[in-house]
Amino acid sequence: MVRRALAVAIVAAIGAGSVILGGGVAGAAPPPARCGEPVGREFQRAAPEDTGVDSAGLADALQFAASRNRLNVKVFHHNCLIGEGPTNAETDDIPWNVWSVTKSVVSLLAGIAWDQGKLDIEAPLDRYLPPGIGQPDHRAITVENLLQETSGLRVGAVTEGITGIVPIDPFSAVQALGVPFEDPPGSAFQYSQRNVDLLSYVIELAVGEPLQQFAQRELFDPLGIARTDYYWARDRSGHTYGYAHLLIPPADLARLGMLVAEHGEWNGRTVVSAAYLTRATTPSDTNHCYGYLLWTGPGCAENPGFLPADMYSMSGLGLQHVYVVPSLDLMVVWTGVFGVHTAQGPSGILQYGDEPPHEFFRRLLAALRDNPIPDPGPYVEAPLSVDVRGYFDPDITLAVFGVGADAYPGCNLLSCLNLPLHAPFTDAPPGCLIVACLGPDPRTPGIR
Repeated sequence: MVRRALAVAIVAAIGAGSVILGGGVAGAAPPPARCGEPVGREFQRAAPEDTGVDSAGLADALQFAASRNRLNVKVFHHNCLIGEGPTNAETDDIPWNVWSVTKSVVSLLAGIAWDQGKLDIEAPLDRYLPPGIGQPDHRAITVENLLQETSGLRVGAVTEGITGIVPIDPFSAVQALGVPFEDPPGSAFQYSQRNVDLLSYVIELAVGEPLQQFAQRELFDPLGIARTDYYWARDRSGHTYGYAHLLIPPADLARLGMLVAEHGEWNGRTVVSAAYLTRATTPSDTNHCYGYLLWTGPGCAENPGFLPADMYSMSGLGLQHVYVVPSLDLMVVWTGVFGVHTAQGPSGILQYGDEPPHEFFRRLLAALRDNPIPDPGPYVEAPLSVDVRGYFDPDITLAVFGVGADAYPGCNLLSCLNLPLHAPFTDAPPGCLIVACLGPDPRTPGIR
C-alpha cells in the first residue's frame, strides 16, 4: 500500500498538504540541547521552537519545497528532526535513485577502507589492479585522483551514464581504462562517471570482497540499514556502479547524512574516521568546490551561495541532496524530481538547479531565531550558458559495443576480459527500475 502511494505522492508534491513538525507529548520535559543518533528506526524529534526555529517559518519552507517536487524532505537542527515534508509518510520507506549522491557513499567506503589500512589514498591504481589490465599511464592514476575527479581522462558525463541507466555496460571500470587522457592526472578537475565506477572496483580489490558485502557490514549495518532496504545496481560483469544507481529509502539516506554530519560517529562507534571526513570535505587544489566526491562550500553545485563557508553537500541528478551546515548545526535531506521553475526549457532546468535550494534556504534561515545571515533576496536567473554538447562523447558510447577509439581490448556487449556477461536488467529485483523500487512483491526492497 505504501508503494502504491508513490504515484499519488508525485502528483501531490505540488499542492495542499500538511507538513510535520517535530515535537513530543504536551507537557513533556524539554528535549536535550542536542539529540543523539537513532537507536531504532525513528530519529529523535524536537519541537522547532525548542531548537530555536520558528514553526510557522519552517512550515513555509517545507511547503515551498513541496511546490518544487520535493517528495521527501527532512530538516534536522542540533541533530533533532524538527520538520518533514507533506508527502514523507508516503515516500519515507521507498527506495529512490539518489543518482550521484551514490558517489558520496563510495567516498565513505573509501574512507572506511583507508581507516582499516586496506586502501592507500596516495597509491597508484597499479597497486590494486590485476596484472595486464590497463596501460602503465592509466595504472599510474592514484586513488586520490579518482576521489577528487582529477584522473585526467576524457569525459562525457551523459554518455558515460546513459549506458548505466539502460544497463548494457559490459564492465564499467575496465571501460574507464580504455579512455584516453585529456590532462595529466591530478592537474585538472573533470566531472566523470567512469572515474567512480573505477574507484568502486579498486575498493573492492583493496578490501578483497564484493563492494556491497563490505558496504553492508562496515557502513550500513552499524547505521541500522538492512540489506533488504535498498537496491544498488551492478553492471553486466557483476560489479557495482559507483557513479549512481543506489536506490535507497530517504529515511536511510538521512542516516548516511547524519553519520557525516556527526563526524563519522554513530551511537558511540566510529564508522568512518573524522580524519578522513576532514579530507573529504576539504576542497582540492584543482577545484575549490570539490573534496572527495562531496561538494564543498556555498555557490558550488546546488549549494546556495549565501550559506556559511563551512557547508558541504552530497548532490545527485534531479536535485537529490544532503546539505550539511556545521556552523548552524543544520542538516537538510531531500529527494524528488527536479522542480526548477524556469521559462528557459531543458537548458534552464540544467543551469538553474540552485533555484529551489536558494528559495528554500531563504525561508528556512529566516525561521532561525539566531540567524546570522542577511536575506539574499529572491533567486535571479543568470544568462544561459549551458552547452549540452559538452556532456556527450560518441566514442565513449561506441566503446560499450567494443568499437571505436575508446574501446577496451576484449570488451564488447557479449563479453569482457573473457568474462560472461549478464543480460540487461537481470541484476534488478522485482519492482526496481531506474528511478524507484515499487510493488508488493516481497523481494522488492524497501523498509517494511
